[in-house]
Amino acid sequence: MKKQLALLLLLCGFISIAQNSLEGTVLNSDTQEPLEQVSIYFPQLEKGAVTDEQGRYILRDVPEGEFKIIASYIGFLTYSSSIRIQPGDNSLNIDLMPSVIEMQEVIVATPFHKLQRENVMKVEQEKMATLRTNGAITLADGIRSIAGVESVSTGIGIGKPVIRGLSANRVLVYSQGIRLENQQFGDEHGLGISDAGIESIEVIKGPASLLYGSDALGGVLYLNPEKYALGGTSASDINLNYFSNTEGIASNVGYKTSGEKFKFLVRAGIASHADYLAGNDLRVTNSRFKEYDLKSGIAYQSGNFKTDLRYNYNKSDLGIPEDIGAQTTNRTPDTPYQELQSHILSSSTDLFFKESSLKVILGYIFNDRKEYEEGEADIPALDMNLSTLNYNLQYHLPKGKRLETIVGVQGMDQTNKNFGEEVLIPDATIKDIGVLSTSHIHLGASDVQIGLRYDHRKITGEENGTFGEEGYIAALDRNFNSVNAALGIRSDLAKNLVGRFNVASGFRAPNLAELTSNGIHEGTNRFEIGDPDLKNEKNIQLDLSFEYSNEHVEVFINGFHNTVNDFIYVEPNGDFVDLDPVYIYRQQDATLFGGEIGFHLHPHPLDWLHIESTFETVTGVLKNDEDLPLIPANKFTNTLRIEDNAQGTSWFKNGYGYLTLLTVLDQNKVSDFETPTPGYTILNAGFGGSIEVFGNLMELRVSVNNLLDKTYISHLSRLKIDGIPNIGRNISVGLQYPI
Repeated sequence: MKKQLALLLLLCGFISIAQNSLEGTVLNSDTQEPLEQVSIYFPQLEKGAVTDEQGRYILRDVPEGEFKIIASYIGFLTYSSSIRIQPGDNSLNIDLMPSVIEMQEVIVATPFHKLQRENVMKVEQEKMATLRTNGAITLADGIRSIAGVESVSTGIGIGKPVIRGLSANRVLVYSQGIRLENQQFGDEHGLGISDAGIESIEVIKGPASLLYGSDALGGVLYLNPEKYALGGTSASDINLNYFSNTEGIASNVGYKTSGEKFKFLVRAGIASHADYLAGNDLRVTNSRFKEYDLKSGIAYQSGNFKTDLRYNYNKSDLGIPEDIGAQTTNRTPDTPYQELQSHILSSSTDLFFKESSLKVILGYIFNDRKEYEEGEADIPALDMNLSTLNYNLQYHLPKGKRLETIVGVQGMDQTNKNFGEEVLIPDATIKDIGVLSTSHIHLGASDVQIGLRYDHRKITGEENGTFGEEGYIAALDRNFNSVNAALGIRSDLAKNLVGRFNVASGFRAPNLAELTSNGIHEGTNRFEIGDPDLKNEKNIQLDLSFEYSNEHVEVFINGFHNTVNDFIYVEPNGDFVDLDPVYIYRQQDATLFGGEIGFHLHPHPLDWLHIESTFETVTGVLKNDEDLPLIPANKFTNTLRIEDNAQGTSWFKNGYGYLTLLTVLDQNKVSDFETPTPGYTILNAGFGGSIEVFGNLMELRVSVNNLLDKTYISHLSRLKIDGIPNIGRNISVGLQYPI
């Protein structure tokens, strides 16, 4: 009892009552006029304020130490600097430079709180609000507008991210600051995350094992949750969306409030869709789905102590389409279908010392996956419960004049249990632990980032079935180890020209399906046989990028070369079991290479006009010169966009409109069990803005995807094998209104 009391007193000593404050004024650098509604924000503290009519702001209860501060406002270049908070009152006046370049925010997926333009590693970031203007039906559909990112889809309800040709367990998804675990090994297993309550999305395109360990060999999709209200304010809103193609509705309502120390938010959402219409005016039977989502959070901050507790519940009923049959608009999935429930509980706690800080992130995820076979709606054929405990401790060492260093320990304890008639993967436990160190070195016009990490994973699986019979799975006891490193440099090569070079290694331990499969995988209609002797996948990726931007032109070029040793893949061996082809898991070295090129023009004096163009390409081959499966086709995206930079008229504000031509080329580089996919061109359009209603601004969004109702099949559609087209014309209307 005495030890516990001593520990409590020690913790209370850390949680000091800070009386430090920061205040100042924000001005237009050209006119020296004050700017109202400028966002002033400490990313590490997650603390902010906005300026008043005189351009003044004040932040109270700020801990002592050195922190990054950001000032952002539409139509101005984002301000980023470090400031040392001294005891007592502090002041900082800021001049913002007018710019038509979009505002930038701090990258959260990497640990040093840099803006996009400052980050050593190239990370793509998109606001969820921007993706919604494109009319995406689901989160997995929305991420496809990010350069270098695609989605393996099963209709419209099930989608899995693909980053530069790698997917499934090779792409790690983070939500609420913890790794998402929901049986990612299957192509037919979707994200299981609603876009409601998601603030922004960040994508690391390349090995991120240094930061995240196994399964980040191909990249990371990092979902940033909705921010709390600013201190002393409250807000609530309702969002309504309608999708003509599926007669779908998606709505959510949220409320958040923040006091001096406590913060709270909650958001509840529901989505319901009927079968989608393809371009041939036929509905794809059983592509319907429903989703229920609840997100909540409570936070406390005082002086040098900050903690944030988040919870997300998601329930999805997803039909698995197999053909074009009965033409109905029913919304309840028929068999076969998936019934998924996920509980995500996370906590993030920071202690800020005078020269250093400690972050502790804990997470628990419970995923309940049930799959019902055709004609059997009462008893699930597959019933798996996956429980995952995550922990992540990061200590920011005292900063030097040019050096920042973080050391950390990450780990995972996971248990899979089966309760259904079929066993796809056995009852098993996975234990992870990783130790890392990474440093950021500032060298004038250049920045260098280096890091080293060691990981250990232990997989223990129970025996299942009877030896010699179909479906038998032997007991499993494997250990996997890996050492990974990363080196990157960012340099101002010339005025307005930034260059980045990164080289990083990554690894992925084989998953349970690859190690133990021995039976029918209903979701893929094949008999799969695993190999318990598979080795780690190991890769080294080289990234080179250049970005040029001035007041009216932005150009970027990204190139990569990814060598993967012992790449795990599945291929047919020519045998059949009950009319299902037999697929076996193998390993062979592989190479992927490609990149993205982009251009953005906003000519003077037509600053309201934006012309954007991107090209994406990726090629993947095995050592024996066979092409890898599920490699996205080359793609051009050309957009003409207009924006109301003058903030609009008295009744219509922040107006925009766009016209996008998406051209996907033929995909003829296919694996032995794929078929070539012809290219296609799709026209998308949309407009929106804000209208004053009862004294509040109501946001209106209208978009039309596949405007010409093109009939096409994506190479990454899992329905391609049955000749089922992708979605046809879809008109979406969205409203957001503060209540």
